[in-house]
Amino acid sequence: MRAILVLEDGTVVRGRGFGAPGVAVGEVVFTTGMVGYTEALTDPSYLGQILVFTYPLIGNYGVPPYELTDRYGLPLHFESRGIKVEGVVVHEACLEPSHWASRRSIHEWLRDEGIPGIWGVDTRRIAQRIRERGVMMGALAVYEEGEPSVEELLKLARGTDYGSLKLAERVSVREPVKLESGRGREVVALYDCGVKASIVRALLTRGYDVALLPYGTRAERVLDLNPVGVVFSNGPGNPSLYGEAIECAKALIEYGYPMLGICLGHQVISLARGARIFKLRYGHRGANKPAVDLRTGRCYMTSQNHGYAVDRESLAETGLEPWFINADDKTIEGVIDEERGVLCVQFHPEASPGPNDTSWVFDLFSKIVEGRKKRY
Repeated sequence: MRAILVLEDGTVVRGRGFGAPGVAVGEVVFTTGMVGYTEALTDPSYLGQILVFTYPLIGNYGVPPYELTDRYGLPLHFESRGIKVEGVVVHEACLEPSHWASRRSIHEWLRDEGIPGIWGVDTRRIAQRIRERGVMMGALAVYEEGEPSVEELLKLARGTDYGSLKLAERVSVREPVKLESGRGREVVALYDCGVKASIVRALLTRGYDVALLPYGTRAERVLDLNPVGVVFSNGPGNPSLYGEAIECAKALIEYGYPMLGICLGHQVISLARGARIFKLRYGHRGANKPAVDLRTGRCYMTSQNHGYAVDRESLAETGLEPWFINADDKTIEGVIDEERGVLCVQFHPEASPGPNDTSWVFDLFSKIVEGRKKRY
């Protein structure tokens, strides 16, 4: 198969096709992660995007079966069931993987799930173009014969605006789901905007039962659960569009619940407190992003996947204080309100893929939850 990728600025990239024949349209973004492609491709935060891997060889350890799960029934090597990206761009796709758990190649996996991919291209050049121009929409076509019209693909790329798509509803659970830790502790309500399995696992392993709540759940429904804390999850898209989640967070903060926001959840809670957000030029995506704790001066290597950030200047009247900043561009990576027990981080403390340097954020949330229980 052959493939062609057309960016909205007119850039045309031709290469070999893998995965499924067809056309995908999405925001073209890049990740610097060297491993963890099974987790990345199933991360719901990538919905609506065509993902470029800057690491040159992808697929070398194959794809394990979804049936490999942990004791909670969560997939061991995926962040959700099913690929969430619209398309995949790699320098070299390994079609003959070697790993004891592998059941199929990355080509077979994408083919089985209807996702097109392009390989044999200069991913470094694509990443450099995105850094110069900023993230762009793109159209990716995989075909066996008869190259599609570049003009038609360009029209498709320019005809869609990622920032206008309300994507969280598409990757949230449809009905409430209860997961039990087996340790008999209280319930943490998790507002699902496209949660990664690793976030759910991090809460379960700390002994809390988790109530996964669909996007659009009202605060009154959360209150009915009598949770000891609330988590707003990661997810795809422009957080400014998620008025239902913002209103829910605003109400729950007033009720005094300990609250943890991760990635999109951090932005939702910040918006609920009156902060502003802005879109980054090309985002932060990878497993080696440095975040500095402003309280201790310590720098942590973190896993990140976001295209928006909280405006630091807008925090003045919100009651939220800057907690972490990105060591590279000094953007906000976390905010905190100790009085109300609100913790928010832009990075992913559950990592997966990535370093576990900041898993203690979940422990801090648990400590706040237990402290509030004693107080009341």
